[in-house]
Amino acid sequence: MTDLAMSPAAIGQEGSTAGRRSPSRKQRGALVRRREQKGVWFVLPFLVMFALFLITPLGYAMYTSLYTTKLVGGTSFSGFANYTQTFQSNEFWSGVVRVVAYAAVQIPVMLVIAFFFATMFDLGIARFGRLFRTIFFIPFAVPAVVGSVMWSFLLDPASGPFTQLAHAIGFSQADYFSSTLIVPTIVVIAIWEWTGYNMMILYTALKSVPREVVEAAVLDGASVWRVVLRIKLPMVRSVIVMLVFLNVIGASQLFTEPLILSYFQPQAISNYFTPTLYIYNIGIGGQQYNLAAAAAVVLGILVVAISVVSLTFRRRGEGLL
Repeated sequence: MTDLAMSPAAIGQEGSTAGRRSPSRKQRGALVRRREQKGVWFVLPFLVMFALFLITPLGYAMYTSLYTTKLVGGTSFSGFANYTQTFQSNEFWSGVVRVVAYAAVQIPVMLVIAFFFATMFDLGIARFGRLFRTIFFIPFAVPAVVGSVMWSFLLDPASGPFTQLAHAIGFSQADYFSSTLIVPTIVVIAIWEWTGYNMMILYTALKSVPREVVEAAVLDGASVWRVVLRIKLPMVRSVIVMLVFLNVIGASQLFTEPLILSYFQPQAISNYFTPTLYIYNIGIGGQQYNLAAAAAVVLGILVVAISVVSLTFRRRGEGLL
């Protein structure tokens, strides 16, 4: 009993130690506030840049779109007249339809190719995987302007090597810049540019699949492709959904490739080929800055709607998983 008993001094010392170890509610609140203040200072530079280069231009575009500037009469408030003109513009909506058709072909084909090669590298089937991953990624590192100029020479109707190859195998009328083939041509260029980027993201996602799950499936007798299609593919579904919507947003802003190609083949691409070209030519070429601002706001709303749908889709997918 005497050995188990504690003296009053020892009890007091233990109580004081416990008091020092557990801070009061006021002290905990002060600690949390200090941490929050440090966090604010860390994100403040980003918030300033975000406000200066995104929020401010968007606000100015919305403000400008509500006015009309005329050569005689100056600038006057016109309300939603520019938006009405944009919604009634056949050129703007034909560009939207063309971009939708472009995205409907380019995105699925590109993601299938990217997933195939990401799977090859993940399984280790391809030898010298690191070298080939670097080669596949190089087109993404090439500026879009340079890539478009390069493909303009490769597909040139008069002397391009791909045109000569088509003539050699019997397609004497092949013209990659004709009105019927110009969209597929841009699809090919975009696939060349972006497949490596999407492949690297998918490769990283496949590498994050738990090894124990794959080993258990192999021990159960599952074939390689069954493991890929039934185990790995569902586990990276959220990444694929993210890539789909990121590429949809990118496709809605298609600008550089058709703009560069229009300098080489102006008869194939009009000034209103895509919504962004419409905005560019209305604002820069036509000096109708207010109308261009309204069209930019409409396009921005479409992109925001796509982003909201993307977030909703991903959250539901994560909930199902």
